[in-house]
Amino acid sequence: MLPDTKGNLCYCFTPLAGYIVDTPKAAMLACIGGKSSPITMVMFKQFGDPFRHEPRTAATMLVQLSVVKSKVDPADLQAFFCEAQCFHLNGVSDPFWHNFPLSCPSIFIMPELLHYIHKESWDHDPTAGLRHFKEDISKLNQVTGRVHCDVQYYLVGIIACTAPSEVTAAIRALMDFQYRVQAYRISDNNIHLISAALSEFHANKDTIIEHGGRLGKGKKVINNWHIPKLELMQGIAPSIKHVGVTIQWTADTTEHAHVSEIKTPAGSTNNNNYDPQICCYLDRAEKCWAFELATLLREQEDQTALSDGGRSEDDQSDLSDDEDNDNDNAAQPFGPSNLARPSTNYFTISACLSAKQAGTIPSPLRSFIVGSTAVNLSYAPSLRQISVDEAAQRFGLPDLRPALASVAVTRLLPSRLRLHPARTITRL
Repeated sequence: MLPDTKGNLCYCFTPLAGYIVDTPKAAMLACIGGKSSPITMVMFKQFGDPFRHEPRTAATMLVQLSVVKSKVDPADLQAFFCEAQCFHLNGVSDPFWHNFPLSCPSIFIMPELLHYIHKESWDHDPTAGLRHFKEDISKLNQVTGRVHCDVQYYLVGIIACTAPSEVTAAIRALMDFQYRVQAYRISDNNIHLISAALSEFHANKDTIIEHGGRLGKGKKVINNWHIPKLELMQGIAPSIKHVGVTIQWTADTTEHAHVSEIKTPAGSTNNNNYDPQICCYLDRAEKCWAFELATLLREQEDQTALSDGGRSEDDQSDLSDDEDNDNDNAAQPFGPSNLARPSTNYFTISACLSAKQAGTIPSPLRSFIVGSTAVNLSYAPSLRQISVDEAAQRFGLPDLRPALASVAVTRLLPSRLRLHPARTITRL
């Protein structure tokens, strides 16, 4: 509960705007069983349809769960799981998002580019000619996202002159779709082009099977399009309208953390007991980073102190040395709580100066209080000299010169000699 501006306590809930996960985890978050879509109400046999099915909304799933609970006690796990399978659910009685207002799996499960696009291209699109040796096309044990992108770069160019035109058109449309959804700015016209590219792929995809482009184990033809990522592509265009461009939801950054947080520290171990050695590596790296930050801030603090100490006597405060020690910002022990420079209380300084006897401090005072405002004037202004034209340009005062002339006429000439009335200074 959080207080509002009137002091009333209100129940506040964090909105679930987006969740970046791969396909298996998306199914787990949506609480659905295997071979079902996490964002639409379809099974695997409809994954290759050229249109988007009914979205899997939170209201529909919660109604299904209430029906299951009315028939079976959730404490009876086996019976509850069997009954939940009738709605293609995985047996979770209360999804974590069930009491999140405005939360819907078809919206907050993001179309993640690394798995929806790059992994789909690697796992299902033809990759002939990637690594060719005498034995056959080699398979890589570990494939990174960079390799996935490389395949997409040259795939259309390689098959353009050899594959049938319908196959080339299907692959080209799919690559066009995959590149368009990675744009940093997507307009309504771009969304139309994205949907048109996906529709063109579906219109020509069967030619890939006809020409033996979709093979499984033993080089047997797979005569279907039961691909989960292909069905998830139908939700990218609607998702852009709901939560913005797709590129912001990519998992490239988090996946790259495996390198900096796991692979690099693992390289300094003795290949035994990885967990404690990696934790020790990360702990020492953090301490080195904190020490480097502390020394950098202390160095900046010392340089500031030296520059302040080199000022002339006119630049010093009106307070005596004793007053400086009491009221000014003395050096504090360096630590996490003192990383920022402390602020100066000019109200206290002005009050001390006004309490001094006349003649004991320079006059006029350059630190004083006017109403509810404390004013501190500097003896060494940052701008010591400037022409009228430069001031007019710097401060945006196009009428500064005629205004000054008007003021001079008003102040210096007698009223009977004035030829024009005084002009009003709009900004000064």
